[in-house]
Amino acid sequence: MYIVKLILVTFFAGMGAGLGTGFAGMSAAAVISPLLITFLHIDPYTAVGIALSSDVLASAVSSYMYGKHKNLDIRNGLIMMGAVLAFTVVGSFVSSLVPAHTMGSFSVFMTLLLGIKFLIRPVMTTKEQMAGISRRRRIVGSLLCGALVGFVCGFVGAGGGMMMLLILTSVLGYELKTAVGTSVFIMTFTALTGAASHFSFGDLPDIPTLLLCILFTFLWARFAAIIANRAKPSTLNRVVGIVLVVLGIVVLSFQYLF
Repeated sequence: MYIVKLILVTFFAGMGAGLGTGFAGMSAAAVISPLLITFLHIDPYTAVGIALSSDVLASAVSSYMYGKHKNLDIRNGLIMMGAVLAFTVVGSFVSSLVPAHTMGSFSVFMTLLLGIKFLIRPVMTTKEQMAGISRRRRIVGSLLCGALVGFVCGFVGAGGGMMMLLILTSVLGYELKTAVGTSVFIMTFTALTGAASHFSFGDLPDIPTLLLCILFTFLWARFAAIIANRAKPSTLNRVVGIVLVVLGIVVLSFQYLF
């Protein structure tokens, strides 16, 4: 009976996380962690580590699909990634020293609010307009914002992808598909660093749970990334907004009703 429950929980967790990653560059931990904690009674710190591990392949396949369609800015992404990686380790270490209940809610509220933002004020920036942003502004913005994103991602195990998407579109003037592609590219390495840090500071996870979460998240993320790269900007804004709002409501419901 437990095996059936394990498969169902990890399937739906992976589906939500994969769709969020492929469509919006969202961290898998925002969906996976609450479900593992609520239904499988996994320790919150370990659940975050499993979610970050699931993020690695999901973000990697998503960034590959976005890069294949020329919707990935590697040059500027590498600058932000350096700051993100450094502060992800710091955030992960700090999170191991605080009570588990302090982790989780921030990223869920951010997911919900960002989804509403995309529905009300869609990002319609073109690649031509994106090219007009000065190089200096992008470098400075990437370093400062990357430090904040990395700490938050390492501390709560989530929120990094959402913060990057918001920063790339609103602060650095990215076109939506390129913002998502660049976000998941960075999250591939951020998630890997965060997962390694979590497991080095804490206990190793249950292997079947870990493998199932990785598999289901990977499959759904690949599906979502394929659809997203074929969609029109206006359609993608609506899809991203709906996915984020639905996931935000669902995860909040799990956290406060169960």
